[in-house]
Amino acid sequence: MLTPLTLLVPPASPPSLFSFNRFSHFPFSTSISATTTSASDLLRVVSRRLVLATKTQSITTMASQEEECKGNLKAQLAKLFEVSLKVTVPNEADVDPLIAACTGKFGDYQCNNAMGLWSKIKGKGTQFRGPPAVGEAIKNNLPTSEMIDSCSVAGPGFVNVVLSKNWMAKSIQKMLVEGIDTWAPQPPVKTAVVDFSSPNIAKEMHVGHLRSTIIGDTLARMLEFSKVKVLRRNHVGDWGTQFGMLIEFLFEKFPNFEDATETAIGDLQAFYKASKQRFDSDPAFKERGQQAVVRLQGGEEKYRRAWAQICEISRTEFHKVYQRLGVHLEEKGESFYNPYIPGVIEGLTKQGLVEESQGARVIFIEGINIPLIVVKSDGGFNYASTDLAALWYRLNEEKAEWIIYVTDVGQQQHFDMVFKAAKRAGWLPQGDNYPKASHVGFGLVLGEDGKRFRTRNTEVVRLVDLLDEAKNRSKAALIERGKGEEWTEEEIESTADAVGYGAVKYADLKSNRLTNYTFNFDQMLNDKGNTAVYLLYAHARICSIIRRSGKDVEELKNKGTLVLEHKDERDLGLHLLQFAEVVEEACTNLLPNVVCDYLYNLSEIFSKFYSNAECKVIGSDKETSRLLLCEATAVVMRKCFNLLGITPIYKI
Repeated sequence: MLTPLTLLVPPASPPSLFSFNRFSHFPFSTSISATTTSASDLLRVVSRRLVLATKTQSITTMASQEEECKGNLKAQLAKLFEVSLKVTVPNEADVDPLIAACTGKFGDYQCNNAMGLWSKIKGKGTQFRGPPAVGEAIKNNLPTSEMIDSCSVAGPGFVNVVLSKNWMAKSIQKMLVEGIDTWAPQPPVKTAVVDFSSPNIAKEMHVGHLRSTIIGDTLARMLEFSKVKVLRRNHVGDWGTQFGMLIEFLFEKFPNFEDATETAIGDLQAFYKASKQRFDSDPAFKERGQQAVVRLQGGEEKYRRAWAQICEISRTEFHKVYQRLGVHLEEKGESFYNPYIPGVIEGLTKQGLVEESQGARVIFIEGINIPLIVVKSDGGFNYASTDLAALWYRLNEEKAEWIIYVTDVGQQQHFDMVFKAAKRAGWLPQGDNYPKASHVGFGLVLGEDGKRFRTRNTEVVRLVDLLDEAKNRSKAALIERGKGEEWTEEEIESTADAVGYGAVKYADLKSNRLTNYTFNFDQMLNDKGNTAVYLLYAHARICSIIRRSGKDVEELKNKGTLVLEHKDERDLGLHLLQFAEVVEEACTNLLPNVVCDYLYNLSEIFSKFYSNAECKVIGSDKETSRLLLCEATAVVMRKCFNLLGITPIYKI
């Protein structure tokens, strides 16, 4: 039993860790030539908060006001409009720029503040006579910037901005020289925990674990790209009453249990089912299993060794899946947090949060008609006990500022209750401030019959078999196309890995995670449409164009000049420059499909550019510029693949 733990409780005046002000959005530096000294002064005193038109909490921040925001177009424009808004309505506090991409033909982005401002200032003796006049003033008060080519006001005061194509071209070329990491978001957190995959020991990983593993890995990758320290946690189910049953069955089958291997035990799922059947049908075995739990939890050495043996065999099976998916996790299962539970419960009890109810100890959550049970009526702990202890540990010991749980939508209420209990305890601040905990739910994987995806005999699909099937189909398609004669065996294998596993990942990630999706090999391995195969081949074609030119693209980056003269060149350049804000949006809202949508659109826009006879690349008088545009597209595509956990291919 641990001594009572010191709980993380904010005082009446919360420290900066609990205050969103710590993560307020500093103004971004861009190339601004202020027309007057007053405009320059305003730049230093404008509001630190930044709310973009997406109406999501922006996760971009800065280390200092002088640091340059190199990627996010919305953020850079917002900084300019902050200056203008301060001049236009100096008496209105907390006016945040509302910047959105234009959907019409009047510009690239627009500022949408005029109507909202008019509703605030009319009747206050303002000089303006309606939203269009406010919009005109916002436009006229914008600081000079090489970023902007022109501005216009449309409708009820929308300020439309056309970006300078010269500035766009220089920004893309700068990324090519300095690297795409300069376009990474800058989140308001330094350390995050992503809790994902989390299978149960002695059970097969199924398609639900596939979704959690793929989505969780992508979220971790996006945060890591954003220079956040990510603690990738595999919260495996390695503790509980079922282990008495499993240990006793192991003793029975293998008296020298330490010699038992994965091969000897055979199918883990079959081993679990056989032990469960014995447990349910044999009272004497059931009693021995229950006693085994007590001995295990009491720390008896033989039972601990047997438990560790079962866990290790399971890990070997899990590793086969993680190896194929290229996923890395650090296991901290239920057993890790078990020693912390008594102290956490005692601390919550001292705060008056834990109450007696029908023999159990519970926490009542406002607005929810069932309590959160933290100690069962028999005195045992449960999932809520473990999850509270894990949350406490992650906040206090690991100093995480954002804790993300990736599980199916069916666990939404459970985590909602755990988070609300943590807020009642003062571990987490009220509202959506940091540190915070987020549940990332996801829907079901369906078969073609519209029901939960299973094999024909109703068994859960083994993930290793499913992934191997995807690879084998991909390999067969390559051989059918004659690559067996052209490529080495190693090239065939690596391409089949990239395409097969990438196809499974992309099919999962491209839809909003909250929706169900139908698992269909033929669709996901199609080389046309919005599939990983199509996108991987598109990237390989771009690489082929650069190779066929015979030019050293690294030399071109430093000596050549990128220009965006043709409309299709400019459209492609604009989409490339929107990469940073797309990744920021995906991180903020924990939605990998946003990156998938961007990647597919990028491929389509590039195809339009390349297929236009007026935009000929090799042999044209603009070959150097267009090769640089091809390289920039390939660089951004590769980073998107990396964020999605997909390995790019370079030839087809």
